[in-house]
Order: sequence, then C-alpha cells, then structure tokens
Amino acid sequence: MTEFAMRKDLRATYDEALALVPEALKTEGFGVLSEIDIAATLKKKIDVDFRRYKILGACNPPLAHQALTTELAVGLMLPCNVVVYEADDGHAVVLAIDPVATIASIGVPALAAIAATVRAKLAAVLTRLE
Repeated sequence: MTEFAMRKDLRATYDEALALVPEALKTEGFGVLSEIDIAATLKKKIDVDFRRYKILGACNPPLAHQALTTELAVGLMLPCNVVVYEADDGHAVVLAIDPVATIASIGVPALAAIAATVRAKLAAVLTRLE
C-alpha cells in the first residue's frame, strides 16, 4: 500500500461496508462530516463510468481541536479521509489516511503526537471491519 494510507480488504460488499464504516468510526470517536460519491461526480462532470467509490471525511472533534490549536494550517489536512470502494471481485476495500505520514510530516512535535493517536484510532477502526 502507499506510504500515506492504511488498507483493509473486506469480505463485505460495498453497500455493506458503507453501513459498517461509519459505525466503526463512531467507536473511536469519529463522525462523518462529508461524503463524496466519486463515481456519481465523474459521471455528472465528465460523463465517464468509474467503480463505486466514496470518500468519507471523518473527524474526531477533540483531536481535531488539539491539532488546530497546535497549528492552524493543519486544517488543510482535515478531515481524515476514509475511502470505500468496490474491488473487482465485488468486495469492498477501505483505505484510511495515515496521519503520521501526512500531518506529522509538518515537523511540529506536538502534531506528531496527535497524529500518532489518530493513526492508532483509525487502525482500530480498520481492525473492526470484516
């Protein structure tokens, strides 16, 4: 997997995963602030077909607040994106941004600690998914 993402291949279908992921995020204090349907957007904007693919903007408010009070510019990297897409075999794949590779790369030590906490929580979310 890429250096900036964590990945979980599921037995669940895409539709099942879209129901499971927000619930798993809640267990770690995240809510879904936004949802972008990439397939629908590409069809509407440039009339191309694309696999079922959604980007969920996940936010853990206390950790987002900590990060923003540490460095206002970190808002450029928020919320934490979680992707759900339909693999060729019909099962779902879930990707989560690795904040240690993104937010921690800013070089502010206090942000690195927050990023490590967020990473651990997102990894726990992925572990809950089947």
